[in-house]
Amino acid sequence: MNRTMMIAGALALGGLSLGGCATKDYVNKQVASVSTRVDATDQHVTTVEGTAKDALDRAVAAGKLAEGKFLYSEVLSDDSMKFRVNHYDLSPEAQARLDAFIDKLKSDNKNVYVEIQGHTDSREPMSIGEKRAQAVRAFMNQQGVALNRMSAISYGSEQPVAPNNTREGRAANRRVVVVVLS
Repeated sequence: MNRTMMIAGALALGGLSLGGCATKDYVNKQVASVSTRVDATDQHVTTVEGTAKDALDRAVAAGKLAEGKFLYSEVLSDDSMKFRVNHYDLSPEAQARLDAFIDKLKSDNKNVYVEIQGHTDSREPMSIGEKRAQAVRAFMNQQGVALNRMSAISYGSEQPVAPNNTREGRAANRRVVVVVLS
């Protein structure tokens, strides 16, 4: 009987040790699976960080280009050129004023940067200011001003030059300002 108990004990001990190996195998497989997912996540984070860094580098470069001293500006909002409500098309008068402005830019023959600022009255969406600025930018490009020397931005109704509670005030706020920086 003693011998039978020893064999039974040995078998039980062997079974437990094999069970431990199965558990160890299971744990190793789980760790490998998690490790693979962590590696994939690390790669994704690295890619996102690279993309964000590229975007930041481009923004810093644009900021450096835009830095400079103010030379002069042109405001497109007088009576001959007012933008109609929710419109961004350039009138013939506006185009004539821009032609004269472009001639001045070309005759100055300086390496300048042009910021085109679109504005709206308080009742218009900000996107109209962007479309006004882009319309001026496109026109200036058609007249020979390089696109990489111009940027368009909308300030919407954030910088009014007149109160928005009158028709005349709102009309004055529907404008484009072209700023020339050196």
